[in-house]
This record gives sequence, C-alpha cells and structure tokens, in this order.
Amino acid sequence: MKKDIDFGLVEGISVAVATEHSETHEPIWNVYLLNNNNFPIDNVLITSKGYGVVDGEEVKTSVLRHMFEQVAEKSYVQIEPIDPAVFHISNEYWVSYYIGKHIFDKKFVFVPDSIIKENMIEISMLQMQGVLHF
Repeated sequence: MKKDIDFGLVEGISVAVATEHSETHEPIWNVYLLNNNNFPIDNVLITSKGYGVVDGEEVKTSVLRHMFEQVAEKSYVQIEPIDPAVFHISNEYWVSYYIGKHIFDKKFVFVPDSIIKENMIEISMLQMQGVLHF
C-alpha cells in the first residue's frame, strides 16, 4: 500500500509554466519539469489534470500521463503544451521518479489565476519567462 512506501524528500525538482513566442509573435505556453540536481532522475512519471469551479459549475480536464526514462542532471524536459484557457482553474502535476532504488513523489499545483504576468520570472535554465513552482 502507498502508506507503507517510504517516499524521500523531493529536492531540486520544480515544474514551470513558461512562454515563448512563435514566428508570428503569438505566445506559446508549455509546462516543463526541471531537474536542478547534480544527478539524473529515472523512470519519471507525471500525471497532469485541471479542475475547479467556473460560473458555479465543476470543471475537470482529462488526466494525461507522461513518462520519461531519464531526466539528466541540470536539465529539463517539456511535459506538455498548456492552453491559457485553463489558467483560471487549478492545474496539477504529480511527479514520481527514482534515484537509484528510492522512489520520490510530489504534487505541484498551480492554483487558479496564479499563472499571470505579475508572477512571471526569468527561468534561467529555460531562458524563458514563466511561473516556477518548487
């Protein structure tokens, strides 16, 4: 059972929602997993979903699953594109991975309306502007 698994403390891992501009200067939004550690992480599984209430109605997006065999040290991977139309609901990224034989697990939630210009910073690893969640 999950309660019997000793999940380690997640350190050096973050999720970012960042933007770049297309050739037509339109913003393109993507979600990234960043590994700031000095070692790779293996068998990375990420589930993503959106949920919330809009105009009194419950809203849920599809649950998507992403698998990466390895994310190298001091690097990143693009998880998925994201539509700004879902920035007004919670966007959850549940990340599980291994370091050696130890499993690590953390949920990153971008709360409604947190992906806004005022919360954007320069994310040096991506060389893009975005909202970073530790």
